[in-house]
Amino acid sequence: MAEPISVAVRRGGTVESIHRVHAVAVNDGEIVGDAGDPELVTFMRSAAKPIQVLPLARERDDLDDPELAIASASHMADEDQLAAARSLLAKAPATEDDLECGPDGDPPRRINHNCSGKHAGMLALCHAKGWPYEGYRLADHPCQQVMLAEVTSLAGAGEIPTAVDGCGVVTFALPLRSMALAFARFERIAGGEAVANAMRAHPELIRGHGALDTSLMQAFPGWIAKGGAEGLLCATTPEGLGLALKVEDGSHRALRPALGAFLAQLGLGGSEFGPVSIRNSRNEVVGELAAC
Repeated sequence: MAEPISVAVRRGGTVESIHRVHAVAVNDGEIVGDAGDPELVTFMRSAAKPIQVLPLARERDDLDDPELAIASASHMADEDQLAAARSLLAKAPATEDDLECGPDGDPPRRINHNCSGKHAGMLALCHAKGWPYEGYRLADHPCQQVMLAEVTSLAGAGEIPTAVDGCGVVTFALPLRSMALAFARFERIAGGEAVANAMRAHPELIRGHGALDTSLMQAFPGWIAKGGAEGLLCATTPEGLGLALKVEDGSHRALRPALGAFLAQLGLGGSEFGPVSIRNSRNEVVGELAAC
């Protein structure tokens, strides 16, 4: 097994911390590059959102690109993102009170939660299928059962361990290799092209300015990418090369330099994702995060 990518935190020339990052690239079902353990099992968290949108894309041909993009997003509640979330919610049709993600943001409201677009999309799917809105987030609701089946199929997995995500819906535990495989296959199945095109057209809706998944799609036109909590990133190229990276200790800050190192290892460039400066409260550069 190859060594994980080590991302060092240096302050004043002294190494203060080390983050270990596991990464894998999959093409045509085969591992073509790795660092660390490609079989590391972790939760997919919000990186699963584009996959969770696939049943919606197949059922609802009345949705536009911003609505499909925000359903795939972990947004920052900026004006354009909230407009897309409200538009999707209205098309469900549903109200903010129907969202089961809980309140967040300033002021705390359900629509301001970073997963409100995903939840609005789930309500729109429930409307199309004739399923009850109440409890759509719960594991025994047909909405979540469809999501589990979608992830299982794309990842080529057997029985998937599940838990409750931060927004209340089901989240899926998979090996990194299976996550990369799911993203590699993503655009080849029904609904995948529509969701991928929406994400490419509106990367700023997927997370927001400066976020790694948004930045990756902007730097590499044609790619799609989605981050997840606890230091996870999944992506795929237009040619179907799937990637998954996970920071072992869950620290998101190590992902950017690790991505740059892994892209360079794969011969895909990656200079846009090099060392990250560490600044103090005076905005002075006092150190950096960089792949060793």
